[in-house]
Amino acid sequence: MAEDIKREMTAILRELKDPRIDSMLTIVRTDLSGDMSNCKIYVSSFAGIEKAKESVKGLKSASGFIRRELFHRLKMRKSPELTFIADNSIERSAEISKKLNDLI
Repeated sequence: MAEDIKREMTAILRELKDPRIDSMLTIVRTDLSGDMSNCKIYVSSFAGIEKAKESVKGLKSASGFIRRELFHRLKMRKSPELTFIADNSIERSAEISKKLNDLI
C-alpha cells in the first residue's frame, strides 16, 4: 500500500498549482503505519533542502485535497493522516556522484 501511495502522490504532485511546491520535487519514500492511520512522505528537491522545506509548507496547506484524492484513487476505507518531511537525499546523491566522477 505504501508503494501505491507513493505512485499516486507522484501523480497528484504534478496537478498541484501552489507556487511554493517545487516542480522538481520528488517523493523519496513513504512510511505507512501498520494500522494505515499515519503516513510519512519524504520529499526531496533537486534545488536543495531549502526548496524542499518550502515545498513541504505548500504540501501541508494542500494536505486536505491530497488526502481526498488519495482516498478516491486508491479506494481506501480510511485515508491516512499525511506528514510531509523534507529530505536532502537527492542533493546528497548528486554530491556523491560528482565526487565519484572527479575520481575517474
